[in-house]
Amino acid sequence: MKRVNDALSHWPIRPTHVALAAERENKVYRVATPNGDYALRQHRTGYRTNPQLASELSWMAALEAAGLNVPQPIEAKDGDHLVVIDGVQFDMLSWLPGKQLGAHGTPLDLEHPERTFHTLGQSMARLHLASDAWTPPADFTRPNWDSDGLLGETPLWGRFWENPTLAHGQKELLETFRTRATAALAKGDHDYGLIHADLLRENVLVDGDTLHLIDFDDGCHGYRLFELATTIFRLKGEPMEAALTTALIDGYQSVRPINITHLPLFIALRACTYVGWIVTRMDIPNAEQRNVEHIANATQAVANWLEKEPAYV
Repeated sequence: MKRVNDALSHWPIRPTHVALAAERENKVYRVATPNGDYALRQHRTGYRTNPQLASELSWMAALEAAGLNVPQPIEAKDGDHLVVIDGVQFDMLSWLPGKQLGAHGTPLDLEHPERTFHTLGQSMARLHLASDAWTPPADFTRPNWDSDGLLGETPLWGRFWENPTLAHGQKELLETFRTRATAALAKGDHDYGLIHADLLRENVLVDGDTLHLIDFDDGCHGYRLFELATTIFRLKGEPMEAALTTALIDGYQSVRPINITHLPLFIALRACTYVGWIVTRMDIPNAEQRNVEHIANATQAVANWLEKEPAYV
C-alpha cells in the first residue's frame, strides 16, 4: 500500500480509510474522506500512455460537465489529473453511488429490467450526442475501434483468427469473416465517433432510477453500433434477451437516431474481439473455460452473419 499512499498524497484530500474495491484490468481503491468518497485508479502497466489517459480524463470531465452520469476526474495538487509514481499511473475520480447492473456469468436480477435497459439505451445516445458536441483538445489521443483496430494486422485486442486453440475449421471461418467484414466496413456508411466501448453490466451502476456509466478505460473513437453490440452481445442466454435488446435499442432511438441494419455484423465483431483478448490472459481465473466460450460464441455469431450477408464477398 505504500505506493498507493504515496499517490494519495498528491491530491488535496484527507483519507480516513482506503480499501481495494475492484481488480479487473485496473485496481480501483475506494478512498473515504470527511468530505465524501473517491475512486483511486491504479492503471495496469503498459496498457495506456500518459497522453492517452490524460485524453480519457479530459473527455470524462467534458461528459460530466454536459450533465451525464459519469465519474468526475479530480485534479491533483499540481492541477493535473494524472500522477505517475515509479512508472505506475494513478488518477482519482468521484465515487458514484449504486450497485452494478450485474456480473458476467450471473443472470440479471433487476426490479424493472426492460425499463432499466431502455434507460441504458438513452444514456448511450446521450453520451454520443455529448461527445459529438464536444471539441477535443489538439493533443487528444485515444486508440481507434475502427476497421484496423478490429480487423487489421494489429487489432487492439489481438489477432483473433490466430488464437492457438482454434480448430482448423474455426480458423478458416474467422479468416473468411475477417475478409468479408473488412469489405463490409469499407462499403457501409457507419455512424462513427467517440464511444465508451465497454458498457458491460459491471460498468453500469444502478442507483434507483438513475444509471451511472463508469470505467472509460477502453473508450475510443469507434462505431456507434459497436457500442450497442457490446451490451447486446453480453445478453446472450438471458431469459429476456430479446425484450432487453429491443428495450435498449428503443431507448437509444428515443434520443438519437441510429440505423441498426448492420447490428449483426458488429455483434460478430465484438464476439471476435474476445477470442483475441483471452490469448494474453490465459492466467486469469477460468481462462480455459472462458476461451472455449468465447470461441463458441464468436463462431456462431460469425456463421450467422456470413449466412445472411453474402453480398460483401
